[in-house]
Amino acid sequence: MSQDIVADAINRLMNAKRASQDFVKIKNYSKLLLGVLAIGKLKGYIKEYRIEGGELYIKFGKFNYCRSIKPRFIVKFAEIEKYVRRYLPARDMGIIILSTSKGLMTHQTAIENKIGGSLIAYFY
Repeated sequence: MSQDIVADAINRLMNAKRASQDFVKIKNYSKLLLGVLAIGKLKGYIKEYRIEGGELYIKFGKFNYCRSIKPRFIVKFAEIEKYVRRYLPARDMGIIILSTSKGLMTHQTAIENKIGGSLIAYFY
């Protein structure tokens, strides 16, 4: 059992997606994972997520790939573009989720607010 709940959950998402499943149930979850899923739902990568019976039920939206970023790099505002080129396949395709002092946000919002943070995960 791993200590990183977000990485485990995103890995289970990708495994279920590769197995052509429409949803996944996860027993271990945290507020950080729920925040990542909220951003994914806002952008359309997650169709719905809910807690039922002590398990987190996640239904997939339209995403091709998602991955947790390990180690969690701490980046300044000026360095975000370097990681966008590293992790995303094209400039306007996908999102990187950052944990900042203002909360979780996408890389576009972080660039607009000129704020850096810790890289958590990416979807495309």
